[in-house]
Amino acid sequence: MIGLVGVGNMGTAIAERLAGRAELVAFDLDPERAAALTSHRGIRAASTLGELAATVDALLLSLPSASASAGVVAELAPGLRPGAVVIETSTVAPADMRALAPLCAEHDLFLVDAAILSGVAQMRSGETMLLVGGDAEAARAAEPILALLADRRLRLGPLGSGMAAKVANNAVSHAVMVVLLEATAIAQAEGVEPERFAELLSAPDAGLLRPLAHRLRERIFARNFEGGMPMEAARKDSVLALRLAQDAGVPVFAILGAHAPYDLAMAAGLGREDYAALAKLWEQWTGKLLSPAAE
Repeated sequence: MIGLVGVGNMGTAIAERLAGRAELVAFDLDPERAAALTSHRGIRAASTLGELAATVDALLLSLPSASASAGVVAELAPGLRPGAVVIETSTVAPADMRALAPLCAEHDLFLVDAAILSGVAQMRSGETMLLVGGDAEAARAAEPILALLADRRLRLGPLGSGMAAKVANNAVSHAVMVVLLEATAIAQAEGVEPERFAELLSAPDAGLLRPLAHRLRERIFARNFEGGMPMEAARKDSVLALRLAQDAGVPVFAILGAHAPYDLAMAAGLGREDYAALAKLWEQWTGKLLSPAAE
């Protein structure tokens, strides 16, 4: 029996995904939300958290904040059977996951984070990807439930790593959104139709996909910084983009901020290396290699 606490938009999608695939007990502070799910096969509503804890072997959390999850776990942990698994699907910080660990350990509960990569529709259809963090034993305990939720599951590492991956992924999405808007506005100001510019960016050798496929995966991970496009040439292109934006009267924020590392790389003597060598700056700042090939 699976318990689900929180049946907002995503929680409802989780329940609908599990309907007919598992026995589910749902609870929400708004009892009408939980009651509405009982029309689905295999789902019933709990009137209290205590009632839910007494009947389930696994607990799914889909709540609006880390503090809400912490409060629910604190209330439910003593009533859950030893060996039950707590699965956090709400988007929280890795530190929030680690803060739950001592309480779960005290009551012999497994704890994993299973961040949901996509939206409500994808969860409802099972087409989402779950980003999973937790030790090996906890991940094994959670796997049968996670498999019911999504066909794609990516185990990232220790507790909190699933949430770290999602937050970092979202950082890419949100920053790229700003870059796309800035670059599209620059191109349009010089007569390039936005739709044609989007067509260009979708090509595998264009500026959107190539940094991931070639520079990160093929050069940085392989420690291959020879040849390619020199840092000094990449910096020159960055200067041209800033000048073009200024001449066109297009405000830029992300593109402007992204220029600074090129200046720092030049000052560090990386001018003749491929501009993937920007990675060396972050390796110096963090003290950690970004390349698995070098470990």
